[in-house]
Formats: sequence, C-alpha cells, structure tokens
Amino acid sequence: MHIQDTHWATASALATGGGAMGAAAGGRGDGPRTTPLRVDAQRNLEHVLRAAREVFGELGYGAPMEDVARRARVGVGTVYRRFPSKDVLVRRIAEEETSRLTDQARAALGQEDEPWSALSRFLRTSVASGAGRLLPPQVLRVGVPEEVGGAEELRVPQQRTQPAAGELRLVPEEREPLAADADDAGAAALLEVVGRLVERARAAGELRPDVSVSDVLLVIATAAPSLPDPAQQAAASSRLLDILLEGLRSRP
Repeated sequence: MHIQDTHWATASALATGGGAMGAAAGGRGDGPRTTPLRVDAQRNLEHVLRAAREVFGELGYGAPMEDVARRARVGVGTVYRRFPSKDVLVRRIAEEETSRLTDQARAALGQEDEPWSALSRFLRTSVASGAGRLLPPQVLRVGVPEEVGGAEELRVPQQRTQPAAGELRLVPEEREPLAADADDAGAAALLEVVGRLVERARAAGELRPDVSVSDVLLVIATAAPSLPDPAQQAAASSRLLDILLEGLRSRP
C-alpha cells in the first residue's frame, strides 16, 4: 500500500471540515431532534476508529475500507462520510499510535533512572499495547541491497511485507532524520525521544554500540504478532521480546 502523504493534509481538512459543517447543518433544527444525531455520529466514529485499529493491526494498512466498515458494523458510506479517503483514516490511526508510543517513551525516560531499565520498560510497554502493529511506514525504514547497474541501491519496503530477495539491513543512522523526509512532526517527536533512550543505554555500556533507533522500533513491530487468541498473543509477545532484548544488550 502506498500512502500518499501529499494528499493527507487536504483530505484531513475535508474530513474535519465536513464534520463541522454537518454539525452546523444539523444545528439548524430543533435542539431535541439534533442531539441524538450528534451522539450517534460520535458513537459511529468511535466504532470506526476501534475497528480500524483492529483491522489494520491484523491485516496491515493494506486492508480495504470495507473490512473496517464490516468490523464497525456500519455501512462503508458511513466510514467515507467521516474519512473522505482511506489515506485520511490511515493517517489518523498512525498518528494516534505514534503519539501513544511517544508518551510511553517519555514516561520511561522520566520514571526510570537506570538507562537499560528505561529502554526495556519502553519496549515492554509498547509491545504490550500492540502499537507496534500500527507504526507508520516512515519510521520503519529497512533497506534492502539491490544491484542496479552495478551499484547498490536502498529500497524501502511497505510495512509488514517481506522483500522477495536480499538480506534485510537497517538504514544507517546518519540517514535517519526520517521525520524530515516524511515531514511528520509526530514521527519526529517519536524518533527524538527514542533516540534519547538509545543514547543513554549506549553511553552506559548496556546497549550494543551498533544498535540504532531503527533497530528499537523494528523490535516493537516484530514483537507484536497478531494471533487470534489473546492469551497466546500475550505469551508469544513476551517470549519474543525477551529473546530480542537479549540480542540488544551489550556483552563483556
């Protein structure tokens, strides 16, 4: 799925404006008649957002809007009335999950004195919340070496997809002002605060020196599998994260 950032801002404005105009139009009638409509609209919005998190978390951002509508138990037209394009809905979910991860990282920084404890707390909290399954693609930059005319070229695969061939490797940190490329303030805030967690743990000698911010975010995405049984999902996430944390730690 190719997310068209250039269209999201306009579409988001349309969604917000459309909701405002709809509320204003509804307000022309009698008060008792319009209040239930506003309540219903808010309830439908909450159902759509909850369904979108579940569907995109399970199937990735390539899942169709019809699946979101079906999970929310509303017509697809209801979804499109609030979100004029799929890109608007995807951006809304991605921004909310990015903000949640940023808050979790700040909490870990503020409440844990030990650098490794802060980093591991952030990872465990984030994986348990399931936010890793909804990370926006621009913060999951994974490069795949590819021979093009004798020169190596870096590609960025879509979220939650596997390349056909080639060894996965992360884009080096000097290429990591990802939010500047994506023009996304939310991603910039996330990368900045996770970067502080990484630098603290690295300076304390507790994190492998080659571990980057991208590595940490990839761990969050990897350690959040989507399984049908909640208990199995929690157990699998915890076990996988334990293994990944051991791989991140510096050894004498």
